[in-house]
Amino acid sequence: MTNEIEQRHSLWKSRGGMALVVFGAIAAYFLFTEHRAHVFGLLPYALLLACPLLHLFGHGGHGAHGGHGSGEHDAPGHQKPKGE
Repeated sequence: MTNEIEQRHSLWKSRGGMALVVFGAIAAYFLFTEHRAHVFGLLPYALLLACPLLHLFGHGGHGAHGGHGSGEHDAPGHQKPKGE
């Protein structure tokens, strides 16, 4: 059991593990630099998509707005029906 744990941790301390980390970092760098224009080109659309999502999830849905019907936020001249 301890050999399995030691083998898992020894991968990252070995030359092969370090080469894998370095290769992954280089690959991530080149992927980011080559596709940066595509990602930044989609950024305005991501912001537009975020607006309705934030409205739905940030407010807790449409039923979570406070003050409806309390009289504090009623427009001037607006009369409530009798019985409220």
